Amino acid sequence: MTAEGREEHLTERAQRLLRLLVESYIRDGQPVGSRSLSRESGLQLSSATIRNVMADLEELGFVASPHTSAGRIPTDKGYRFFVDTLLQAQPMEDCAAAEIRRQLEGRLLDGARDSSKDLIATVSQLLSSITRLAGVVTLPRTAEASITQIEFVGLSENRVLVVLVYGEREVQNRIIQLERHFSSDELKRASNFLNEQFRGRSLAQVRQEILRQLSETRAHMNQVMVDAISVAQHVFEAGAGGETQLEYVIKGETNLMGVGELSSVEKLRRLFEAFNEKRDFLHLLDQSLRAEGVQIFIGHESGYQILDDCSVVTAPYGSPDSAVGVLGVIGPTRMAYERVIPIVDMTAKLLGAALNSRR
Repeated sequence: MTAEGREEHLTERAQRLLRLLVESYIRDGQPVGSRSLSRESGLQLSSATIRNVMADLEELGFVASPHTSAGRIPTDKGYRFFVDTLLQAQPMEDCAAAEIRRQLEGRLLDGARDSSKDLIATVSQLLSSITRLAGVVTLPRTAEASITQIEFVGLSENRVLVVLVYGEREVQNRIIQLERHFSSDELKRASNFLNEQFRGRSLAQVRQEILRQLSETRAHMNQVMVDAISVAQHVFEAGAGGETQLEYVIKGETNLMGVGELSSVEKLRRLFEAFNEKRDFLHLLDQSLRAEGVQIFIGHESGYQILDDCSVVTAPYGSPDSAVGVLGVIGPTRMAYERVIPIVDMTAKLLGAALNSRR
C-alpha cells in the first residue's frame, strides 16, 4: 500500500495516539515519548507497540523526532490532520463571550464619537488578551459604503490632501500627486462639484461614473467639470485605497516573545518587521475575506517563510450576505486550537452584529 493510501486508513489506534501526542505537545511543549503515551492512552499497549505506531506515523510525515530527544513532536501535517479530523473543540467560555459583548456594547454607546477603527482596535486587543496571542482585525472595507463628503487641501509641489467621509463616521485621508498646481478656489469648486455629483454613491459607483465621464468629449464640459474629473481620476483610480486593499490593527505582538518556538531574537525581529510592513499578512487576510467560516493556516501552509513556525486562525465578519473584514489570531503552531477556534468564530459573529447595529 502506498503512503497516501495508508494515510487515508490510519487505524483508530494510530489516530488516538496521534491525538494524544499533539495534545500533550501543545500542553507541555516537550517531545512526547512512548512511555508517556502508554500511560495516557489507556490502551494497554506496550512501549514497543507504541514505538512501532510512532515509527509508522513518522514515516507518513505526521510526527518528527528532534535530534536532541527520543520523543516526537507533531509536524505541520500532523497538526493539520489533528485540526481537520481529531480536534475536539471546546465551547467558548461564557466569561470570555460576556467580556467581548460588554466591550463591544461599550463602544456602541460611544458610537457618536468612536469610529470603526476604535471598535476594531478594541476587538484586536480583546482577541489578544483572551487568547494570550497576537490579535489581528482588518478595518471594514469601504467599497460598499456611501461617500458623504469629499474635501481637498492643497499641499506643496502639486500634491493634494484628500479627505473622504464614508457613512457619517469613517474618515479616510490620502495624498495624491497632480500634474499641475490647483489653487484653493479651484480645489473648492472641484470638491463642491464632486459632492453634488457623487454624494451617496459607493466607491465602485463613483469609479464607474468617472470612467464614463472621462470617455465623453471634454467639449461638453465647462472648466470646473474638467478640473473636478481630473482630480477625481487620481483620487478614485483602481487600487488607491479602495476594495483591493485591506488595513489591519494588530495587538499583543509581545505575547509571542514568551513562546519557545519564536524565542529567537532574530526570528522575532523578522516577524515584527513583517507585522509592520503588512504586505504578506494582507495577502493572507485577503484570502480569508473571500472564504467562508474559520480558516486555519498552519506553518508553511501560509506560503510565507516568516510564518513557518506560526499558525494563523481567521474568520470573516460582516453581514450574513457579505463579509466586510477579517479577524484572527497569530500564534505558534503549538497553540490550543480547540480553544482558539471557537473564540475567533464567536468574536467574528459578535463584531459583525455590532457593526450591523450601527447602520
